[in-house]
Amino acid sequence: MTDTTHDEPHGGSLGSRLNWLRAAVLGANDGIVSTAGIVVGVAGATDSRGALLTAGLAGLLAGSMSMAAGEYVSVSTQRDSEKAALDLERRELREQPKAELDELTEMLAERGLSQEVAREAAEQLTNRDALRAHARVELGIDPDSLTNPWHAAGASFLAFTVGALLPLLAMVLPPASSRLVVTVLSVLVALALTGWGSARLGSAAVRPAVLRNMGGGAVAMGVTYAAGALLGAAGV
Repeated sequence: MTDTTHDEPHGGSLGSRLNWLRAAVLGANDGIVSTAGIVVGVAGATDSRGALLTAGLAGLLAGSMSMAAGEYVSVSTQRDSEKAALDLERRELREQPKAELDELTEMLAERGLSQEVAREAAEQLTNRDALRAHARVELGIDPDSLTNPWHAAGASFLAFTVGALLPLLAMVLPPASSRLVVTVLSVLVALALTGWGSARLGSAAVRPAVLRNMGGGAVAMGVTYAAGALLGAAGV
């Protein structure tokens, strides 16, 4: 007999993983690409280490705070919506329990259970915890694991900062003659790694994720460098 390992992600574990993964990967990618765009653009106009460091740090701080604030507002709105939906469901269960039981039965039957089994399951779930049953089956919400805006904001802030440090250090540490090449190569490698990691953890195809990340970063650096070079040549 051959042992098989069934490692397909299921249920809440996948949802929770994808929730923090989304914030972390978006934060890291934004940190890498936006800061790389800034320092490469400035490098197109000047080779001053001080100017590059100032621009990179300003981009890092502004970007990390913006990502954290945006993620906090977005997830707070989602959490408020989830709480409002739970409050409505709680009121409906209190005011019309039979209609809610019938509704739960129909939803379970739509998932493939026979009407008799669906009714029995709905009654058992309702007797155990009616709100939790309706929240999970009807709303797709786990009342015990509502989205946390502080977690999302912190993950975005940290991920953006870590991502932004790479192009910043790659630009200011090497000698002027090689800093641009070092930065571009470092950024492309980092984007390939974040694309690979997000695809693996999210059980998605690796190649498209890697190519998307690297292609977007390359375009961003190319555009900002061209803009910086033009402004530098114009003496702006």
